[in-house]
Amino acid sequence: MFRSLRGFNFRVWSIGALVSNVGTWMQRVAQDWLVLTQLTHHSATAVGIVMALQFGPQLLLLPWTGAAADRFDQRKLLMGTQGAMGLCALILGALTVAGVARLWEVYLLTFLAGCAAAFDAPVRQTFVAALVGDEDLPNAVALNSTSFNAAQLIGPAAAGLTIAAIGTGWAFVLNGVSFGAVLISLTFLRKSELRHSARAGRHQGGFLGNFLEGLRYVRDRPDLKAVLTMLFLFGTFGLNFPIFISTMAVRVFHTDARGFGLLSSIMAIGAVAGALLAAARGRIGFGSLLVGAGVFGAGCVLAALAPGYGIFAIGLVVIGVSAVTFTNGTNSLMQLSTDPSMRGRVMALRIAIALGGAPIGSLILGWVADRFGPRWTLGFGAAAGFSAAAIAAGFLVRRARSGESARPVF
Repeated sequence: MFRSLRGFNFRVWSIGALVSNVGTWMQRVAQDWLVLTQLTHHSATAVGIVMALQFGPQLLLLPWTGAAADRFDQRKLLMGTQGAMGLCALILGALTVAGVARLWEVYLLTFLAGCAAAFDAPVRQTFVAALVGDEDLPNAVALNSTSFNAAQLIGPAAAGLTIAAIGTGWAFVLNGVSFGAVLISLTFLRKSELRHSARAGRHQGGFLGNFLEGLRYVRDRPDLKAVLTMLFLFGTFGLNFPIFISTMAVRVFHTDARGFGLLSSIMAIGAVAGALLAAARGRIGFGSLLVGAGVFGAGCVLAALAPGYGIFAIGLVVIGVSAVTFTNGTNSLMQLSTDPSMRGRVMALRIAIALGGAPIGSLILGWVADRFGPRWTLGFGAAAGFSAAAIAAGFLVRRARSGESARPVF
């Protein structure tokens, strides 16, 4: 289950990532709380706008992000993106601590951090292969996810305590400082032990030419197209956890900042369990995606119908397990079945579709929560999960009928 940690570089990277991930989860909770309770009067629409600005750059900058991951030095690019995101967090923290933060400033800094994250995400995901190699890539992806979701156990609860004790702004400051851990880990990596894969050459059409080359590659791969369609549904209507959890916590169960942070940590229990199961799994395929998407839909139904805080928390555990099973599966499946020189562009497309649909979904779900109530937003999540499961089942049936063998995935 933990075999990737045998390598020095992956151990160092994992330590830095865990510290930074705790800060990231603190910021996510503090940012939603700031917008929902301090800068607006419980406006789910405003939370939806923040999500749109946070994830929209993944789609907006797609022609450049994947090509940059395939062409440039990945370690140096990561240092630049991590530093930029840390600076945005520190500025927002300073404004909030000083008591002068305004909603438009949150929007602006969220958008700038989202632009840095758009360049960061594909290179960070493909950089894992440089740390461990293809043979342990699924395990390393799962352990990365374990770190991210283990931080979700700590970060939201820590954010709730920080907000209650010393104020919302200090959660942003702590997140900004936490990015230093990643920068230090990148500095101490053993460069001689990094596994360098084939890099994309400079295309005569520039970044746009590299981007179009990636689109043509995906166009000719039915398996990748099926996964991306599932991810669009999941990302647009299923992974809007800030809206689901914040509106249910405040409007339905009437909790304070501690109760709100606790719900995010509870969902992380399921997410960590799902990530560890993925780390122990030896093979990834469409069957895993089918199960993950179907259980996710069922978890959303349970959470939507929950009569009380406790049942809602159980629903979040189910959602956490299944969401990680699905998203980790798509990550490993797409990386291992893609030519190494194309991975950055393919993963950028994956991230853009998974997260780029969030601005659409977050605005729709924010309006639905304001107009019809928070429970209806979870109904959209259930529909997304069941639809993605149906696509996976359809692909498996078509492949079985055609006699096509699956691409080797370890």
